[in-house]
Amino acid sequence: MVLAVLARSVLGVLRMFRVAVAAVLMGCFVAACSTGPSDISAGFNGGSDQASITNINPSAGLGLTSKRSRSDNGTRVAALNDKIPAGTYETAPKGALADRSYGSTRLDPEQALTVINEYRKQNGLKQLKLNAKLTAAAKAHSRDLSKWDRISHYGSDGSNPWDRVKRTGYKPRLAAENVGTGQVSFNEVMRGWKESEGHNKNLLLADASEVGLGLVNDTRTEFKSFWTMVLASRM
Repeated sequence: MVLAVLARSVLGVLRMFRVAVAAVLMGCFVAACSTGPSDISAGFNGGSDQASITNINPSAGLGLTSKRSRSDNGTRVAALNDKIPAGTYETAPKGALADRSYGSTRLDPEQALTVINEYRKQNGLKQLKLNAKLTAAAKAHSRDLSKWDRISHYGSDGSNPWDRVKRTGYKPRLAAENVGTGQVSFNEVMRGWKESEGHNKNLLLADASEVGLGLVNDTRTEFKSFWTMVLASRM
């Protein structure tokens, strides 16, 4: 499964983008989520900056949280420390990826950057540079997704990609995020992003200048691998 989101700031105002989901079955549970310009938005505030993302799949009837506890009568109840907005994430069916091996799943940031930049070069775009703050934002989101075993552009604390980039001290003019779960290698997640319109637009953002990458590989989860890419440019 892969997700993409984009936000821009121009004179303190962010352009609004819509998030959508498309499922893909490849002998495992993987899917694509992409963003594009939209007049439909649901707002959230981050101080003086504002960004907007719609529900990933508003019609899916998704629950409040993927991590649940059971009451004495067996009723499933949401974990109280989860602040993710309802309907903004997806989970994997139990055992959907059990037949895939993740023993070799690794992220080499420099190698991944080479792959990304080669693709951008083929499309006449400038090369990206790795940025430690964007990498910190990407890693933090991958850890959070792994903890709750889900895919989303929201964090369990209710944060959105713009929030997480700014928390690192990075002052973005533009920020974009692609997320993937269930892929065994970076080449696999990259292939999925390239084949998805919204993700591909993020990969080919002409105004982006820096990138951060994160991976958590946890075979105890249903999704197994949690990839995050954050692209941005400074104010």
